[in-house]
Amino acid sequence: MMGVPPSRAPLRLLSVLAGWARGRGAPRSLGALAGPPQRHYKKETLPASEGPIPPVTITEIRQYLRAQGISFHDGYSCLHVPSLFVEGPGEQQQPPTGSARYSLFIDKTTGSFVCTATLAEGTWQDFQASVELKHKGVPHAGLEQLDWVDQTGEDARHIWDRALPLWELLDEEETRTAKAMFGISKVSDATLKRFGVRYLRAARTLVFPWFSPRGSGLKGLKLLGAECQGDTVRYVENTLPRPSAYHNLFGLPLIGRRDTEVVLTGRELDTLALYQATGLPSLSLPRGATCLPPALLPYLEQFKRITLWLGEDFRSWEAAKLFARKLNPKRCSLVRPGDQQLRPLEAFTRGMNLSKILRSALPAGHKSIISFRQLRDEVFGELSNVEQVSGVKWARFPELNKLLKGHRKGELTIFTGPTGSGKTTFISEYALDLCMQGVNTLWGSFEINNVRLAKIMLTQFAVRRLEEQLDQFDEWADKFEDLPLYFMTFHGHQSIKTVIETMLHAVYMYDISHVVIDNLQFMMGQEQLTVDRLAVQDYIVGAFRKFATDNSCHVSLVIHPRKEDEERELQTASIFGSAKASQEADNVLILQDRKLVTGPGKRYLQVSKNRFDGDVGVFPLEFSKASLTFSTPIKGKTRLKKVKDDSGAPPKQAPAGGSGASKKQ
Repeated sequence: MMGVPPSRAPLRLLSVLAGWARGRGAPRSLGALAGPPQRHYKKETLPASEGPIPPVTITEIRQYLRAQGISFHDGYSCLHVPSLFVEGPGEQQQPPTGSARYSLFIDKTTGSFVCTATLAEGTWQDFQASVELKHKGVPHAGLEQLDWVDQTGEDARHIWDRALPLWELLDEEETRTAKAMFGISKVSDATLKRFGVRYLRAARTLVFPWFSPRGSGLKGLKLLGAECQGDTVRYVENTLPRPSAYHNLFGLPLIGRRDTEVVLTGRELDTLALYQATGLPSLSLPRGATCLPPALLPYLEQFKRITLWLGEDFRSWEAAKLFARKLNPKRCSLVRPGDQQLRPLEAFTRGMNLSKILRSALPAGHKSIISFRQLRDEVFGELSNVEQVSGVKWARFPELNKLLKGHRKGELTIFTGPTGSGKTTFISEYALDLCMQGVNTLWGSFEINNVRLAKIMLTQFAVRRLEEQLDQFDEWADKFEDLPLYFMTFHGHQSIKTVIETMLHAVYMYDISHVVIDNLQFMMGQEQLTVDRLAVQDYIVGAFRKFATDNSCHVSLVIHPRKEDEERELQTASIFGSAKASQEADNVLILQDRKLVTGPGKRYLQVSKNRFDGDVGVFPLEFSKASLTFSTPIKGKTRLKKVKDDSGAPPKQAPAGGSGASKKQ
């Protein structure tokens, strides 16, 4: 059976399962499964910050540690420091004799810290405050114990207590069927037992535990349900706590202190197969190829070699290369997707030699100058995966897929349209569509505030007017909250340096792959009128271009058009400023708004530049005021019109062989 990638289940499924578990008499006592309390800072003990927290450099961190007499040594992604929070006198006066005593890790990029011995964590400012207070003789200053006994924790424990190990099911046929459903027929009971995998019979769901790094308690769960649909299996995935707070390196408590090599996978099932086939330490990332949270980096510091085998598609390959940057490319190797190098579980099921595949992994760090021989396999990979290389497809705008072919990392898209035509509304749906498919998105809205923008996007997400159905708000808001969507808090004029620093921080923290800037002119503000505004705009466009290329992140930049005759349709040359914006852009999109005297105007989306394969064209849009969407299908069909010129006017007839039927948008 072929598997379909996991999708997110509605949150109400978890509450149903938890309610079922409680109703069946699941024990409410915490017992041995009570998770260790995580230590956080009391906000009132820290100095109040005014405005955004200033960035810190690795040089400043090292200088501060030396000035305070705190010993440290360099790791791959973090600085290793003796913990301030470990019980016992003389921790700072007596330098630790072994690396195990250096249990506090300071992220070299952000300054945030994690103490793996006590689970204390915080920002660089938190660390400084704790050092200052400890010098005043206040041990563990600013820390409090937070009780983990909340509703989420209760639900996780109830579900866990009701789940059974697969090998303990009374019916052997049921066990075989359950294993076959998840493609783990060859995974032994010993492997399942080692990793603590359980099974919910009533829900036909595998349960993967999130144990404390020290293996002493349950912190959360991941549920993987399977639904058979003909010859395919659709997997439904959910987590407790919510995905944004689920930071489980599945298999971490099984890692020994002397282990120096590990394989990172994108799924728990892949980790089971890899360990059984190779015996190597293996971990799975909490959100697969979507994100590598920096909070997990300290737990990977001990490994001298990390092999990333996240999946079999081009998107997993791109994610592996980005994750290697965080982990330090010098110690990372990547398994290239291909016909003979599938996902670990599929390769294991087919009887392939997983150890041999791991030995063929490519080093992540390339030299500054390389030959075609070193690039040959990568070129072949792009040629043999044309659909995947073309990028993520839009679900709401199929005509856009026919022209742009997809949304690709590392590109710059310029979007323009007349004032009042709905640029912000369209670009929000355009970005939401991609975000719903797992594209981590950062919004920089400099013209309208984030509350209003979030309201627009939530309405588009629900495709209904929630102000008329407030009883459904919580349900839709819960689903919307789980999207990988983030907002900059800037409004009005901001320096490009500050904006770029914020974008870099978001890429590192949340693996952002799409940044939307709305819009360029409003971000520049109206100050400094004596400065050459065109030169400033060119500089900003160049900065966004460089950011997109250097960080393999797509930037969508909204720019107002020049003031022109309202009767004329816009062209690429209509973009405000010099020609640099259109020259630097990989794609140019124009929202055309044709005014009509007899009634509402007609809107079109024109692709006037497409550097990927050159296809340009225009297709109509139909705006729905109720759902604030441009993608609401209506009766009848329309034809996508591809054009070769840059006149901006849609041709009366589509060229022969250059059109395709689709629903009118």
